[in-house]
Amino acid sequence: MAGRGRAEQVQSPREFYGEELRLRREAAGLTQSELGERVICSGSLIAHFEAGRRKPRPDLAERLDAALGTEGFFVRMLRTLDTFRFADHFAAAADAEQLATVIEEYAPILVPGILQTEAYARAVFRAYQPQAHPDELETKVVNRLRRADILADHASPHVWVILGENVLGTAVGGPAVMAEQLRHVAALGRSGRVLTQVVPRSVGAHGAMGSMLSLMRFADEPDLAYVEGTHTGVLHDDPAVVGRCRYAYDLARAAALPPEASLALLETAAEEYDHEH
Repeated sequence: MAGRGRAEQVQSPREFYGEELRLRREAAGLTQSELGERVICSGSLIAHFEAGRRKPRPDLAERLDAALGTEGFFVRMLRTLDTFRFADHFAAAADAEQLATVIEEYAPILVPGILQTEAYARAVFRAYQPQAHPDELETKVVNRLRRADILADHASPHVWVILGENVLGTAVGGPAVMAEQLRHVAALGRSGRVLTQVVPRSVGAHGAMGSMLSLMRFADEPDLAYVEGTHTGVLHDDPAVVGRCRYAYDLARAAALPPEASLALLETAAEEYDHEH
């Protein structure tokens, strides 16, 4: 119909979910803050859900159904919201990443996804799933590159990345891909967009070396920690666990080279890869 607006014609699953949550909340006579109190979260998080900016975790969706008497509706609808098609273990962390004001990453082997170039990401996915259909592979690459959209705003989030030196020496995709990738990370560091440090191999053991770690801070929510392994990942919101993860990150930061020395090391490694191809 000619009179219908674009937003009305193209409503995303998250927007539909949020609209239903708003309607059910208002029908129950509750404010966002009041509903938040009943389901043990903040009113601002309810606002994020209703605006389609974030989706609830399954346990919170269960509490929404209980508080609003919706008989499992919001739990059942969760399956329609994974429009970015991230791995199940990373989906909640991907949502949180988009709202974080500060992101701190430690990576022992691979460049963190938010910083990956197209060629590097493609090589990573091909290694993980060598028999994947090319279309599926390209979808994964596009979705990963979309995560970097949050870096377009120079002001927020603040991003601090610590790389183990093995990241520089693991030739993902070959010398040309690595040279491009390391220069990309260095350029983000030189621009001031991402604060980057490298933990040299000579340091030996340190507190965060066991796995990939991401810490996220928010304007109006508690900190989260995401820990990832091979085809697995856990998003932690328990303050005690998050605190231990932060301590591990701080130990890695203490062991790392200063930012300027780290960027010089990245650029030197990129030049060495240039000489190999």
